Amino acid sequence: MSHLGYSMLETIQRNWFANIRGDVLAGLVVALALIPEAIAFSIIAGVDPKVGLYASFCIAVVIAFAGGRPAMISAATGAMALLMATLVREHGLQYLLAATLLCGVLQIVAGFLKLGSLMRFVSRSVVTGFVNALAILIFMAQLPELTNVTWHVYAITAAGLGIIYLFPWLPKVGKVIPSPLVCILTLTAVAMVLGLDIRTVGDMGELPDTLPVFLLPEVPVNLETLQIIFPYSAALAVVGLLESLMTATILDDMTDTSSDKNRECKGQGIANIASGLLGGMAGCAMIGQSVINVKSGGRTRLSTLAAGVVLLILVVFLSDWVSEIPMAALVAVMIMVSIGTFRWDSLRNLRRYPLSTNIVMITTVSVVVATHNLAFGVLAGVLLAALFFANKVGHYLHIESTLDEPGGHRHYCVTGQVFFSSADKFVAAFDLKEPLQRVTIDLSRAHFWDITAVSALDTVVIKFQRAGVQVEVLGLNGASATIVDRFGNRDPADADIALGNP
Repeated sequence: MSHLGYSMLETIQRNWFANIRGDVLAGLVVALALIPEAIAFSIIAGVDPKVGLYASFCIAVVIAFAGGRPAMISAATGAMALLMATLVREHGLQYLLAATLLCGVLQIVAGFLKLGSLMRFVSRSVVTGFVNALAILIFMAQLPELTNVTWHVYAITAAGLGIIYLFPWLPKVGKVIPSPLVCILTLTAVAMVLGLDIRTVGDMGELPDTLPVFLLPEVPVNLETLQIIFPYSAALAVVGLLESLMTATILDDMTDTSSDKNRECKGQGIANIASGLLGGMAGCAMIGQSVINVKSGGRTRLSTLAAGVVLLILVVFLSDWVSEIPMAALVAVMIMVSIGTFRWDSLRNLRRYPLSTNIVMITTVSVVVATHNLAFGVLAGVLLAALFFANKVGHYLHIESTLDEPGGHRHYCVTGQVFFSSADKFVAAFDLKEPLQRVTIDLSRAHFWDITAVSALDTVVIKFQRAGVQVEVLGLNGASATIVDRFGNRDPADADIALGNP
């Protein structure tokens, strides 16, 4: 066998079959937890439950092959459902399917434009805030199931949490079978045997009894349709990619592996197009289900595929059994997810970390929880982090000078970064009214980043020249010299600008 063929087989083995038992069991747990969420998100969006269930099956299966992050679960999500509610209410399901297709196209374009690489601009404090906010939202989403209910629900939920946290301590079997799966199966059996009158998955909505079929959205193909769906598609594409890339980053940390963010963008697009063509709504990566998958032992693409396939089998062929699962058992699983997702060390580090880092993290959490919009929270966090960074770097500018008395010559030496945040400090460091014959500005240890910095240098040089002072600028590095030459307003004959070290 050629080296290329062997390498390909090794890659397939690593991505698909390195952890078969763990992946299949984890996929089963995820599929069970996906059902009530997909139904709930369908209700939020204002569509039939089967739209969310078909979407979850389709997206999970397609992303298993096309995605850039193994073991990440993508399906119908609450963040996406909130965005599409208005479109469904005003224009109906067919326009939602069309918007889903366009959303997929936009995400594929984002992948080819390598927008996934923008994740490097998201600071660790923003990611921490995003994770903590999601943990809070996941917990808050369970509260309706725990309010105005009988004591049986609390008992089942408490028993579920007990099973989830204590079962792994059992010898031999504790580490073999995922405790969330044991929780769901055990409590379903108990509820059925005792005949408990508690809310079940079947009470969430009617489960579909047929396989999804290929269909094209029944909307007029014209500019008016595009004007209606484009704003929704763009918003869905942005929120979907943001949540997916953030989730991929979190799983990278949890599993100590890396992922291809640009491939993930394309994969999400392909999955959403497939979902729209099979009558499903748009979706993206799910932090909660992805954490369930990883904590249940899922590590490869097989776990994502298993979750999608098992989900379809459960809702289409085993719906009578699935409908008997008590919601309290799934609430226990989701509470476990919220507890496991929250970065508890971020609370301990509040005293140790800089104030700016804490402010960014808390702002991200606050905005996401207040708006239930992940994009707003992350955007607020990124902007704050950028402002704090610019302010901090702007302080790393030092300018000192020496005077050659007999010749009336002052030598300025600039050290640090000159850009929009430090430009005023740069100008203020020069005594523009001092009677001098000649000034030398040594920039060999400085860097000019933007047109604000160039304007600041222009200001200093021009004011000295107007006072009859001869100005010599030395030591501009290549990048700084390029931006100064391109955007500077001075007449090159008025000042001597030299490259390299003085």
